[in-house]
Amino acid sequence: MPTSRTGRPPVQRAARRPALARTPHDNPAGRFVTRARRAWDRPLTAYYLILGGSLLITVLGLVMVYSASQITALQLSLPGSYFFRKQFLAAVIGGVLMLVASRMPVKLHRALAYPMLAGAVFLMALVQVPGIGVEINGNQNWISLGGSFQIQPSEFGKLALVLWGADLLARKQDKRLLTQWKHMLVPLVPAAFMLLGLIMLGGDMGTAIILTAILFGLLWLAGAPTRLFVGVLSVALAIGFILIKTSPNRMSRLACIGATEPGPHDTCWQAVHGIYALASGGFFGSGLGASVEKWGQLPEAHTDFIFAITGEELGLAGTLSVLALFAALGYAGIRVAGRTEAPFVRYAAGGVTTWITAQAVINVGAVLGLLPIAGVPLPLFSYGGSALLPTMFAVGLLIAFARDDPAARAALAMRQPRFGRKRAAVRGSAGAAGPRRWNTMRRRASAARSSGER
Repeated sequence: MPTSRTGRPPVQRAARRPALARTPHDNPAGRFVTRARRAWDRPLTAYYLILGGSLLITVLGLVMVYSASQITALQLSLPGSYFFRKQFLAAVIGGVLMLVASRMPVKLHRALAYPMLAGAVFLMALVQVPGIGVEINGNQNWISLGGSFQIQPSEFGKLALVLWGADLLARKQDKRLLTQWKHMLVPLVPAAFMLLGLIMLGGDMGTAIILTAILFGLLWLAGAPTRLFVGVLSVALAIGFILIKTSPNRMSRLACIGATEPGPHDTCWQAVHGIYALASGGFFGSGLGASVEKWGQLPEAHTDFIFAITGEELGLAGTLSVLALFAALGYAGIRVAGRTEAPFVRYAAGGVTTWITAQAVINVGAVLGLLPIAGVPLPLFSYGGSALLPTMFAVGLLIAFARDDPAARAALAMRQPRFGRKRAAVRGSAGAAGPRRWNTMRRRASAARSSGER
């Protein structure tokens, strides 16, 4: 055996193991993606996205309404917080409606479908009665409630169409009637056209576009064939073209798409100053309350064009945050509609998601100069109690549907024990500090026992 120079036997070195190829999940980026996917696929993801996203949009909207409406209120010889206080009151009432809707069972939601549709039709017809209907900005779609409070029944017509259309299609699917085109169209399309006619009598084409989007969303979820879908869409486009062509006001709005100058007679004044507000905001904005365009330059700064004031004061970061919240809310609604087996839940969740997403896209597109100004508010964000109340009730619907999922219901039961049980468990334990986790585990273990075990 050979020896070393010191007389000691040489050290036997272990053979090197071949290096193992790293999988994509071994690097930090792969682990992050894996964890993100696991968190995204959890049962309560949609529930938290809907609840958190809607509340954040509403709170940020209150802040921007206060900032954007102060100058307008002072110009009308009103207190600076006038519009904010009305919006805050509507948000409180809407929060109660959202809580009630999130706790109502699905059967009760379906029972409200027909009364809500009848009430919406009655109020929308009442708008056209002289002396009752109120005209604002050329559109007669309002009813005065006394004082400074007014209501726009067409906003509740959106919620009524979603609930009634979802209940109608769910009943027909249970009877396997949706394979026939006449059952898919009748009476859904005639009822929707009746609502559209009542809205157009007042001249509000923006709300009519949102209602049309809800109708097409319900038809798409019901599995309407391509020919039927294209046929209904063609009729709607033809009617819309006639209504736009015969109205100089609508034609002027169409001509302001992409405008960079106010044009003759300042026909594109609002569209151009919305772009000015966004351009002057930069990446991080001029600061909350430091907008220049709200000083009489930009009309409807706290309603239809509040997104422009957000871009001027909070910059690109603020506008992208708002868009991200709407994207999260839309994704959560699609997830709720896609993972349920109940037809009514699928149609109602899809209808609400179509409503909020389409209205947000139309409002933001008009502010960016990509779409004509339709006069629709940004959901949950712009000033207007008539738009906020039914929208928050619709968000409560999504929360109820997300909670109704069996996996989400089980996860909520494990994570959020009842306060009374938790308090009783703490009182009945020997120590005051440590037994909370033990009581929780005991509760889980007792729940897993069979009915005959003691």
